[in-house]
Amino acid sequence: MELRPGCKQSDVGVIPANWEVSPIGALITDFRGGASLKPSDFTGSGVKVLPKGAVGRKGWLNIEDSDRQYCSRDFSAAHWRNQVDETFTIVVLRDLVPSGPNIGLMVQIRDPEIFVLAQGVYGFKVNTGTAPGYLVQLSKTRWYRKLANSIMVGSTQVHITNTAFKRAQIPLPPLAEQETIADALSDVDALIESQEQLIAKKRCLKQGAMQELLTGKKRLANFSGNWETRHLGDIAPLQRGFDLPTSSLQQGPYPVVYSNGVLNHHVAFRVNGPGVVTGRSGTIGKVTFVEQNFWPHNTSLWVISFGGNDPKFVFYLFTQIGLERFATGSGVPTLNRNDVHTFKVNIPPLRAEQTAIVGFLSDMDNEIAALQAKLAKARQVKQGMMQELLTGRIRLVQTEP
Repeated sequence: MELRPGCKQSDVGVIPANWEVSPIGALITDFRGGASLKPSDFTGSGVKVLPKGAVGRKGWLNIEDSDRQYCSRDFSAAHWRNQVDETFTIVVLRDLVPSGPNIGLMVQIRDPEIFVLAQGVYGFKVNTGTAPGYLVQLSKTRWYRKLANSIMVGSTQVHITNTAFKRAQIPLPPLAEQETIADALSDVDALIESQEQLIAKKRCLKQGAMQELLTGKKRLANFSGNWETRHLGDIAPLQRGFDLPTSSLQQGPYPVVYSNGVLNHHVAFRVNGPGVVTGRSGTIGKVTFVEQNFWPHNTSLWVISFGGNDPKFVFYLFTQIGLERFATGSGVPTLNRNDVHTFKVNIPPLRAEQTAIVGFLSDMDNEIAALQAKLAKARQVKQGMMQELLTGRIRLVQTEP
């Protein structure tokens, strides 16, 4: 294969002529592993422990509230070789998941704070010729993921040995280009993060609107009068879905709705749309609204009659109630249909008010969907940029002819 002008063949593929190939270990000046923390070493406050779950694809350390743990300051001081701060780059080299989805991923620490590394998590500093942000971005590429998978060992607790990690060969542009690549990709990451935060905010606003509008705490303009208290079974009775005949398992225009939503399509349908479907067993609480004719699978329950109520209002009502509260069984949970039917709710007697509420919430759904589409586009752009910048196909720093 003919090389592009200004490129060379290397051990890591085709790269620009002025790029180098280096083992990761040659870039590292300080390398620290996790502490052997016993259950008794964890405390209610003190120094934060840095868990594996805090390392993901966002590029920055992110400890969820549910993963927040601490050790005592005495323990931290005694294990100073397991401490890291914002000057370290963090990498996961051990995972309990056989596929090791986070193994090899790297992140940086945003805030000036000391952490004690948990087992399986490592921190390292790099020399002055290496930009940590470049390594973080490189660790999210498909090329690097293949590299990480190729040096993983183990079956249940998969891991990459320290030696294998340090020997791994990576492409290394000049420092100025590393920094430019890292800054460009980090800007897109910031855009993606802001979009994710906006979507989360919009979802919270929608949840609040559902809580108010679907209980009558807040009324839309032009509507008055008392709401009715009725059993859900009188509003929207549920029925178990149907077995799917194996003789007709073909792709077709009608969705087959399982307990966890629409998964595939079928050449025939059993129920006229629109419809509301929820999980009977397995996935409990997920509610799906189906516009067209469909086939409710036997793992689901479907509304057989809306009793003159707006079908999408029923969908929002079921979503707001949280049908998982009616699950029973200690093994595979099953939705107790009788408990659903006897549950009492307040609803507007006028379908016009129901439809107005549906319109308000649908507008919010459409806004969230539009934001999600922008987020998906931004993620696609990021993937394209990574592919081009981290292989040297596109250069952001002017090179000598």
